[in-house]
Amino acid sequence: QVQLVESGGGLVQAGGSLRLSCAASGSIFSINAMGWYRQAPGKQRELVADITSGGSINYADSVKDRFTVFRDNAKNTTFLQMNSLKPEDTAIYYCNAAITAITAWGTLPRDFWGQGTQVTVSS
Repeated sequence: QVQLVESGGGLVQAGGSLRLSCAASGSIFSINAMGWYRQAPGKQRELVADITSGGSINYADSVKDRFTVFRDNAKNTTFLQMNSLKPEDTAIYYCNAAITAITAWGTLPRDFWGQGTQVTVSS
């Protein structure tokens, strides 16, 4: 069984910083991309940033130059450093990972999601 556990959300004033972390654990054969999505009230879930196992990175235009995604492959963990936060960054942030899991029948690749962590930025 594989799970993603997130931490690091909270309440911060505009201009402040937060760091989110997401650790994958369980019966893992390999991890490809790890990333962060967010969903604000009344809006669709959107990609914030992702990073492949090889280090290729993709950011949403709205967070470029403010957010940094990185990962520790040895610990199956990804991080999202968020600086210069704005009220419009307020959302539930979800970790996502493309993981090949070990099952009783072999290996199975699929996407996994964390439980979500609330980020609130006050003006």
